[in-house]
Amino acid sequence: MYTDNLQTASEKMDKSIAVIQKDLSTLRAGRANPQILDRILVDYYGTPTPINQLGNISSPEPRMLVINLWDTKMLSAVEKAIQKSDIGINPTNDGKIIRLVVPELTEERRKELVKQVRKQIEEGKIAIRAIRRDTMEQLKKLKKDGEMTEDDLKLAEDKLQKATDAHIKDIDKVGADKEKEIMSV
Repeated sequence: MYTDNLQTASEKMDKSIAVIQKDLSTLRAGRANPQILDRILVDYYGTPTPINQLGNISSPEPRMLVINLWDTKMLSAVEKAIQKSDIGINPTNDGKIIRLVVPELTEERRKELVKQVRKQIEEGKIAIRAIRRDTMEQLKKLKKDGEMTEDDLKLAEDKLQKATDAHIKDIDKVGADKEKEIMSV
């Protein structure tokens, strides 16, 4: 009976890690990655729309992105949205496509990005701990309602703590990998 609660908690923790990985993939680490544009929305006829839904994004060179829009009337709107964003890349267009040359990261910018990574990792850990806390409350309620013995509660708490520790370790590894990627020149 309580194994369902533990399974659900573990699945939620896995999802938290996946969300953090997706968020970290939008941080640029010196090479062109189309995912850095995922958070940028363009006003497409009154609807905020992600750039990747307005055209093809490709990376013909390691430090260049090319955006080939399906509706060329949107060139200036996409260009303005990229300029307003926090990615720090200036777009250029030739009337048909938009080119983004990803500049080499400075040491200062790398350190800023590492701070951002650490902040996101800490938010992920907080989310995992909140899942643990909620599951603990559910388990204690089961014990209070007489659906679980004291020994079962102790066993479930131990299993939950082990799952939490494993997920915290996983999220730390994700963060360390991203920091290493950012700091490598």
